[in-house]
Amino acid sequence: MALFLFLVLVAVVLGIIGVAADGLGYLLIIGIVVLVAALGLIAVRWSQRTGHRPLR
Repeated sequence: MALFLFLVLVAVVLGIIGVAADGLGYLLIIGIVVLVAALGLIAVRWSQRTGHRPLR
């Protein structure tokens, strides 16, 4: 969970810098990619967690 929060924080910071600084739009793109990767990571972990519950 800490990794997910760290990746979201990095994505937000990169996005803000990418929008605020002229000519650094690529940082906004990198921030979006990092955010999507973080959401993918949490989705994979969430699906693995629900798959290990035994049925009774």
